[in-house]
Amino acid sequence: MAGIRKPFQGIWNIIRFNWHFYALAFGIAIVALSGSQYLPVSFRIYPSVISILILVTSLISLLVSMYVYDFSSLYKMTWLNYVKKVKKARILNIHAGFDETSQLLNSHYPDAGLTVFDFYDPAKHTEVSIKRARKVYPPYPNTRKTSTTQLPLDSHTTDIVFILLSAHEIREESERQQFFHELRRVLKPSGQIVIVEHLRNLPNFIAYTIGFFHFIPQSSWLLSFQKANLHIVTKKNITPFITLFILENGNPS
Repeated sequence: MAGIRKPFQGIWNIIRFNWHFYALAFGIAIVALSGSQYLPVSFRIYPSVISILILVTSLISLLVSMYVYDFSSLYKMTWLNYVKKVKKARILNIHAGFDETSQLLNSHYPDAGLTVFDFYDPAKHTEVSIKRARKVYPPYPNTRKTSTTQLPLDSHTTDIVFILLSAHEIREESERQQFFHELRRVLKPSGQIVIVEHLRNLPNFIAYTIGFFHFIPQSSWLLSFQKANLHIVTKKNITPFITLFILENGNPS
């Protein structure tokens, strides 16, 4: 049935799309332990400590990911209660090549008109995990390719824009600001933009260590919103690791 996720789908996707990271981590740990026997006795503790740290941090990241993607309310979408209720809304869902949310949104908004855009650009988005995901998950029906700086929609035609766990793939701040200008352009004066993201903050550092650098600091998000004349009407932590922003036009007409 559309919109239904399989048990442990989230953690399974993370492992099979990012297995090279975990293989590398376990490989380094094994090499460190194997090589410790060739070190002086007083130094053998260090490879063991390094191996334990690698294994523990890898396990923590997997457990946090399982919590976020399989057991939290993220994909149950109870947080949609914070979004405006609009009858027969015109909804836009934008992703970066891997779409787990359009079917879910369609099931939550059965009377809406749902348009799906994909801004994946293989020249910019070179992560092998996205390429693997695209091979496994076919695009949502009638998904349209787009750029981040020019959305093929008329101005003021969209009630709700969703960008769920994808906007961080826009790495350049200037491009991200252009993107939010475009979102504001296509938004109706009373519309909302819904963003769900990991942030580059302490909880995500604890969970993912150096992997948290792939996320964007809250200060950068706030600057992008401000430059596009969008203001935050709701900010909530869906989990300690996932943040919801709901934006509205800063100067509705």
